[in-house]
Amino acid sequence: DLRCLVCGYPLSIFFIVVNEFCERFSYYGMRAVLVLYFRYFLRFDDDLATSIYHTFVALCYLTPILGAVVADSWLGKFKTIIYLSIVYAIGQVVMAVSAIHDITDTDRDGTPDNLTLHIVLSMVGLLLIALGTGGIKPCVAAFGGDQFQDHQAKQRSTFFSVFYLCINGGSLLSTIITPILRGQECGIHSQQKCYPLAFGVPAALMVVALVVFIIGSGMYHKTEPQGNIMLDVCKCIGFAIKNRFRHRSSSYPKRTHWMDWAEEKYEKLLIAQIKMVLKVLFLYIPLPMFWTLFDQKGSRWTLQATTMDGNFGLLILQPDQMQTVNPILILTLVPIMDSVVYPLIKKCGLNFTPLKRMTVGMFLAAMAFVAAALVQIQIDKTLPTFPSSSQSQLKLLNMGSVPLTVTLPNNDPFVIEAAKVNHLEEVLLGIHITKPDCIGRSLTQTIKSIYIFSDPLLQTEDVMAKPEQGANAISQFCLHYKTHKHRFPKHLLLLISRATFTITNGANTCEYSREFGFGSSYTLLIPSHFAWGPTCSESISGIEDIQPNSFHMGWQIPQYFLITCGEVVFSVTGLEFSYSQAPSNMKAVLQAGWLFTVAIGNFIVLIVAEIAQIEEQWAEFVLFASLLVAVCVIFSIMAYFYTYMDPAEIEAQFRDKGGKEESDKEELQMQKKDFVDHHNEDDEAKQTKM
Repeated sequence: DLRCLVCGYPLSIFFIVVNEFCERFSYYGMRAVLVLYFRYFLRFDDDLATSIYHTFVALCYLTPILGAVVADSWLGKFKTIIYLSIVYAIGQVVMAVSAIHDITDTDRDGTPDNLTLHIVLSMVGLLLIALGTGGIKPCVAAFGGDQFQDHQAKQRSTFFSVFYLCINGGSLLSTIITPILRGQECGIHSQQKCYPLAFGVPAALMVVALVVFIIGSGMYHKTEPQGNIMLDVCKCIGFAIKNRFRHRSSSYPKRTHWMDWAEEKYEKLLIAQIKMVLKVLFLYIPLPMFWTLFDQKGSRWTLQATTMDGNFGLLILQPDQMQTVNPILILTLVPIMDSVVYPLIKKCGLNFTPLKRMTVGMFLAAMAFVAAALVQIQIDKTLPTFPSSSQSQLKLLNMGSVPLTVTLPNNDPFVIEAAKVNHLEEVLLGIHITKPDCIGRSLTQTIKSIYIFSDPLLQTEDVMAKPEQGANAISQFCLHYKTHKHRFPKHLLLLISRATFTITNGANTCEYSREFGFGSSYTLLIPSHFAWGPTCSESISGIEDIQPNSFHMGWQIPQYFLITCGEVVFSVTGLEFSYSQAPSNMKAVLQAGWLFTVAIGNFIVLIVAEIAQIEEQWAEFVLFASLLVAVCVIFSIMAYFYTYMDPAEIEAQFRDKGGKEESDKEELQMQKKDFVDHHNEDDEAKQTKM
């Protein structure tokens, strides 16, 4: 036996754990920047980028079925992991190559000239990655469980917790590191956002994962594949259904289980194993709804964070960085659950079975969405009110050096001082300014900014919504102080809380600094009397068009805490439960069934996003929470009637029965042979006597 023990654990599992850490870093690191790559490099719109992203994630959780079939019936888990990891690494390399803009940037302007090539390469890369990561998903966890012997049940349970810690450790580091790498600029001919590096580092980590796994090959306990078990299972189920339909008349005696109708053709051991798998798969039916809620922390919750204030004092978090709270909490909560909470519950005499844990996990996820809804209600109170279809908002800016008098219909005249602004929220039909050369203007139903000079008015569209990603929209308007040439506002999006603007004419320089909030909109005015010098920035004024986000991002922590607690007691327990309740030759298949529930959950997100037309975001959160509570009740009822199994014991009983039946047949054959031989001897004696 090559299984060396370290602290009671097989040495081989350390190679498996390191392999899983590197592989998860590779997967989550690539996925962290994938939507931005679609949106800003391949130039997909928001809807297409989101759809392809969710389709890719769903595909990653569908291919485990293929990996499980290959592992259990053909190559075995070890070879399947090796071969599909090679496919996986190739896919990551192809993704990194697809992000090199210089490949097709013939005019060297920083933009690819042939996007089709990059799209094809990226789709091929994603397909290979989905095949690789999905194919090895059910095999790695089950292969790790195979390293333990029957008397090491406690160590095996701890392994699954450590295994999940490695998944989240890789996820945490990669979601911090790869966005930083993406933010760098690189290129041969022109410097652009460094997507090749953001994809290249995960590709390198996947190669490391493959090498580490191969190094430990001499220490693994490798179970041989049991033949094409999935095909046998499908044939057996098909025969049972067909045979039951054929004997549907009441004249035929009923059987205990509908799978018993396959006894005429298939072994009782196989039928018993299929019964065990079907029993667990039936429990899986309600589970996708948990993943429907859980996966929205990377979409809906991130969008929610864009309308919140991310200033934590010494640390300023961007909206998409709030997702790191989940793996941080995972790394904290898993050891606490294993070493404190579960033992304490056991000491209290409570039977906290795996299915009860999973039920609690689903309920906690529902409560997380209730918390998200409460947060959203508070956010909605702070959001700006934009005009309806019958209204307009008006911002008047006096760019001149003297006060101006403005008259609106049905209103008294008012004065706007020099270099000042006036915000109006009225139903506006026209405007007249008491100033030579100024003319009346009519406004459409929108948000307008009107800049007033000694020349005729300049009218521009203003910011129509809260800036995306929690950015700050900066409008700069410059009136050339000598020639009176106008530069219209251009909205600049800044993902920083403080910015310094440098104004220069080649000979002179002026710096203007300002603090910004999250999701704000400002207009910076450089007036006509602007003069260079030490106090040049004092004449520049900033006007707040949209107030910054005032509801703090820290209020999202409770919902992250609740959903992470739910994940710990649901997902970790589900992995262990799937392994413990699976027959010896179908463990990877049942792991694939578990992962399949994640794929269905992603598809449900897509379906609800397309069908449900709920205007209020908090109402959508409440809807999802209500659905999960209903599913949780159904699952608890199903779990109540579930009887835990010991697959090894059940298989041993059928093998013993099979062996006894075989020995009984052999004994009967021997008795028949003895009888025939004795009968022949008597005949020969009679013939001799005669």
